[in-house]
Amino acid sequence: MIKKKIIFISLIFFLNNCGFTPIYLNNTNVNFSIEQIDYLGDRELNNFLKINLNKYKNIESDNKIFIEVNSNYEKIILSKDGTGKVTNYQLLANVIFLIKPINKEIIITEKIIMDSKTDKFEEDRYERTVKQNFASSVSNKLRSELTIINDL
Repeated sequence: MIKKKIIFISLIFFLNNCGFTPIYLNNTNVNFSIEQIDYLGDRELNNFLKINLNKYKNIESDNKIFIEVNSNYEKIILSKDGTGKVTNYQLLANVIFLIKPINKEIIITEKIIMDSKTDKFEEDRYERTVKQNFASSVSNKLRSELTIINDL
């Protein structure tokens, strides 16, 4: 029994420093600079996108880009119970980026199924958190796409 504990503790000790680092930890190695972003569409989603995309503004780079963002957010009813009360929603965010110097359009869609909650305040808070997560995911995907485009 003691031998198993020692082996387990030593495995944890050796595997603890395996060299894992998140992909988006360092944003300093981007090869583009966002000069201007124009937002259209859902205001709350755009505000979250603005927070996430501002870290790529005014970086020293030769590749300066201008972006138009058109966002659309929908809360679609998926199912209702026998009394007509909503039980499931689908939250859908569709963001279209138009990259100006090269006139390329990038479309990113995120969606999730959400159960209805009895407490509407809690449901609104959860929906806001989902929007923040959508904005973070969309901005990371845009960063990846822009890095690929500028490497070509």
